Amino acid sequence: MKTFLKTAVAAAVIALGGAFSANAEQVKVGFSPEAYPPFYSQDASGNWTGWEVEIVQAICGAAKLDCVLTPIPWDGLIPALKTNKIDAIMNSMSITAEREKEIDFSGKYYNTPTAVIGPKDQKYDATPEGLKGKILGVQVSTVHAAYAKKHFTGSAAEIKEYQTQDEANQDLVAGRIDGTQADSIALDAFLKSEQGQACCDLKGYVAPDLEVLGPGVGAGVRKGDTELAGKINAAIKEIRADGKYAEITKKYFDFDIYGEDTQSN
Repeated sequence: MKTFLKTAVAAAVIALGGAFSANAEQVKVGFSPEAYPPFYSQDASGNWTGWEVEIVQAICGAAKLDCVLTPIPWDGLIPALKTNKIDAIMNSMSITAEREKEIDFSGKYYNTPTAVIGPKDQKYDATPEGLKGKILGVQVSTVHAAYAKKHFTGSAAEIKEYQTQDEANQDLVAGRIDGTQADSIALDAFLKSEQGQACCDLKGYVAPDLEVLGPGVGAGVRKGDTELAGKINAAIKEIRADGKYAEITKKYFDFDIYGEDTQSN
């Protein structure tokens, strides 16, 4: 199924194209309208593209859902879901115990390590000892912010929060922070950019913490919406089995980002 995104100006939403029947259930899928390559990026025409956009479309196609990408600021996604402004969240949101107090999740659809990057001329690793006295940037309301506060408070000089990961990256380039923590794939994309290649390198991967980082990324749904969660779970299983997941993934990665199977799948 070829990705096709069209901006619906009047409704301020983006329709995910596909062969849906007129009676297909419409599902508003919330996402934060910020660049997060290779998961979400805007092309020259302003359309959203990327691995996660294509995976959302594939899941919705397999589940026979008429999905509409609906832009919501990151820290407003869960409130929007709880107040019925959207029906699901598919925006690299990690499944965590804290979030499960407010919303439910499907099983994971990917899981990648968490990394720290920093200036090439600074030698340290992604540990409390390595970050001692340094300013670490994280995106607000993310598992990375929660992890940094739990594990690096007291060793890092400051844990600085940003509305978007791109803002943290730009402050890193400008020398206003000493490092930033985020998903390893997103940070790898930045390191491959012209700015990233010039300034920074990988300092390492943080130690595992299942309680904070969770078992992977899943689709957020309202509490008790087992029907939608079930459809998404079945669709994830289908696109994994029929090769669609692998077909999309190969466009962006040279490995399977689904991760190892766990009891949470």
